Amino acid sequence: MRVIHLSKMSGAAGSEGHLLALLPGLRARGVDARLWVLAEPGVPLDEYLARAGALGVPTERLTIRRDLDPALLWKLTRLLRREKPDIVHTHLIHADLYGVLAARLARVPGVVSSRHNDDRFRTRLPVRLLNRALWHGIDAGIAISDAIRAFSLRVEGAPADRLRTVRYGLDPATIPPLPEARAALRTARSLPAEALLVGSVCRLIEQKGLIYALRGFAAVAGEIPGAHYVIAGDGPLRPALEAEAHTLGVDTRVHFLGWRDDAHAVFAALDVFLAPSLWEGFGLVFLEAMAYHLPVISTTVSAIPETIVDGETGWLVPPRDAEAIARALRAALTDAQVRQTYGANGRARLEAEFTVAAMVERTLAVYRDVEARR
Repeated sequence: MRVIHLSKMSGAAGSEGHLLALLPGLRARGVDARLWVLAEPGVPLDEYLARAGALGVPTERLTIRRDLDPALLWKLTRLLRREKPDIVHTHLIHADLYGVLAARLARVPGVVSSRHNDDRFRTRLPVRLLNRALWHGIDAGIAISDAIRAFSLRVEGAPADRLRTVRYGLDPATIPPLPEARAALRTARSLPAEALLVGSVCRLIEQKGLIYALRGFAAVAGEIPGAHYVIAGDGPLRPALEAEAHTLGVDTRVHFLGWRDDAHAVFAALDVFLAPSLWEGFGLVFLEAMAYHLPVISTTVSAIPETIVDGETGWLVPPRDAEAIARALRAALTDAQVRQTYGANGRARLEAEFTVAAMVERTLAVYRDVEARR
């Protein structure tokens, strides 16, 4: 079975990271899984594509110059006619649009589409109508969480009998232990070895709710003088977040690390992971935190409660609630035994519920169903 995965990429985040686990797993099960990436000119993806290639996944980069790009549709159709895949599997809205249309024009036998998020733009009328139309050309769909499945049924009119939940998986063996990272980050920020570190690893955008994280941290900073907050990532809200930290009087206790190509070294240095998202399709970052035995503070939105268990692997609070974040931080930072217990529970949950093997087998089952219905 030859399956071409088509995804629009502007960087390497959750959905992109999950493909680096899924596609090698499919290839190990005998599927000729390939990755075609749609990217705008100048988007730096060489490192990501090299990683995919090193994992044995054949890749191809295709240029998309604008949202509506007829030349891309023609080129993609021609390539699919040449490659003759059994299935085209699309990820994210641009790939859905061009992939579904090109696959049908090229008479590809099967089309599968993954739904990765519940971004607010998907509720707007033009996008809702587009997705409803595209479902007529899709043989099967994969939602990465039950929350995303419910969103797709409600907003996009996805057919319930063709949309299955297949959650992300993470192999803990691929996560480096990095025992030296804890001391290294504290030394780099001129912090004492015993400093408690709360951390966020994400793009600095509204969705991640970091303004509320800062306010929650500021509320407990005076009570817990040994605690510091590190934020790894970059994005358009960085100046506003830095200004907020200054206004709150915690700019010496909040450390903006910028974009890091060694995010695992940040995870390995933390005591608590903080992710107060306003919405989240799944959040591969939660699995990474669980791999490092970190207790997690997050919110009750979207798919997060499917991953983080309140009172067992972390604390779940209402979105946009700085006071609730402060209470969770206080509980986490003042009780080392709770941190250790929740972290161990999270690692055990990762190993039991979110394996790459399960993700691969469930995806393969979708492909087999598509083949059987031909």
